[in-house]
Amino acid sequence: MSKTKRSIDWVKTKGERYAGIHLLAEFWQGKAVEDPSRLKEILITAAKKSHNIPLEVTIHQFKPHGITGVILLAESHLSIHSWPEFHYLAVDVFSCGEKGRPSLALEYLKKEFRPKKVELQIIKRGVIR
Repeated sequence: MSKTKRSIDWVKTKGERYAGIHLLAEFWQGKAVEDPSRLKEILITAAKKSHNIPLEVTIHQFKPHGITGVILLAESHLSIHSWPEFHYLAVDVFSCGEKGRPSLALEYLKKEFRPKKVELQIIKRGVIR
């Protein structure tokens, strides 16, 4: 296992500091991607669009269907879990520090998967007031 120097400053806003933003998205009735190499491309592109540094990607395909992809970022992680039989994707984008823009990854993923319905939770992680 290689080591990467941690060089991420916490986000500072009026009255608080926090580690980063964690987006939890539910994609309903969108495009299904069952090809592991295509999912890997999507994850890497999403990470780069959000100004994050991809470190490692793991993809696991389930039988008879469904796929999970996780990309480890220098700033945290991005993951997608699919349940094609329910036309559902669970999407996680967690980006620490001031430079990452998790919302840009989410916008890219919306364009790729074209869900008809998106439910979103936005969580500030590690808030210090």
